[in-house]
Parts: sequence; C-alpha cells; structure tokens
Amino acid sequence: MVVPKTADPAVRTALLETAARITAEEGRDALTLRRLAAAVGTSTMAVYTHFGSMADVRRAVRREGFARLAEHLDAVEHTGDPVADLVVQGWAYYLNGTTNPNLYRAMFMDRPCDDGEAEVGMDTFERLVDGVQRCIDGGRFDPAVALDLATQLWAASHGVVSLELSGMLPRERAVGSLLAMARNLLQAFGDSPAALGRSLARAEPRFVA
Repeated sequence: MVVPKTADPAVRTALLETAARITAEEGRDALTLRRLAAAVGTSTMAVYTHFGSMADVRRAVRREGFARLAEHLDAVEHTGDPVADLVVQGWAYYLNGTTNPNLYRAMFMDRPCDDGEAEVGMDTFERLVDGVQRCIDGGRFDPAVALDLATQLWAASHGVVSLELSGMLPRERAVGSLLAMARNLLQAFGDSPAALGRSLARAEPRFVA
C-alpha cells in the first residue's frame, strides 16, 4: 500500500465518518488506530498524516459534526418573518441530525475528550438564541430571556431527533411532533395563534428533505 504524502480530503472525511460510526455502534473503546485504518482501507500512517493521534481523531469527529450543523443553520435565510425563520432553524437542526446520525451521536451522546472540547459547537446554539431574540424584538414573543427560551427549543428538538435515531419514533411521527412542538412552544412564548399559523405556512415550503 502506498501511503499518501499529502493529506487527501476524501480520506480525511472517510476517517471521520468511520470513526463516528464505530463509536456510535460499538462504543468509544472500540475505536483504535488499527481498527479505524482497516475499516477505511488505508494505513495507520494516513491517520497520523491527517490527525496526529487518536485523541485528535475524536476531537475532529466532534468538530466535524458541529461544522455540518453550522452549515445547515447558516443556510437558513433571514426573512421578514422571524418566527418562520426560527421554525426553519429547527428543521435544519433535525435534518442535520438525521442526515448525519453517527456524527450527531458523537456531538451530543458521547462525552467530550476534555473540558475545552465541551465548548465546541456552542456557536451553533448562539444562532438559535439570536433567532429567538429576533422574535422577541419583533414583538412576536413576550419579553423574556432569549437564552431560556432557546434552551427549551433545543431540548425539545434534541429529544425528537434522539428518539428517531434510536428507532423509537418513525420519521413521519418525528416530523409531525417537531411541527406540533413548534406550534405549542412558540404560542406559549407569546405568539398569537393566527400569526403563528401564517408563519408555519411560510416556513413549511422552505423545508428541504
């Protein structure tokens, strides 16, 4: 086998996704240098070329997961309807989790490597806080601490994704629950049923399967 002299982005992606799969299916103790290299069909040296160590692989898996989540969230356009935008943010979160299930588990269901890694990805949560703040500032939600409302939305969305990934909630019911949750929580935050109904109608065509 010829060891690549330069880092190949395709090999790096394969290493990250395979590391996430092994960890998700068998636990982090099953992820070893030789196991990872063999599963990808490359050399152990290739792992060092891309990451330096297995600890770096684990950190990179977590960072990759949050980078993909950030891409999904950044694709949500800001419109004149902040509530519709917030609903689409929730859909982007769901879509990222169900599209990248192994990375999602590494992000939220596996413990960070160290205290520093626990802060990775918090910028994605800040996007949600900002989205809630737009709704408050626009008079759609009652005055409140945006962080508190965003935490409730995050916890509810995470629960739906986790239940689907565990096989306990079929996709159709998961999507229905996600929309029902949005309707119930956003109305509880202060939005009127009529305005919320219009926002949900505007949001739904923006969902990308």
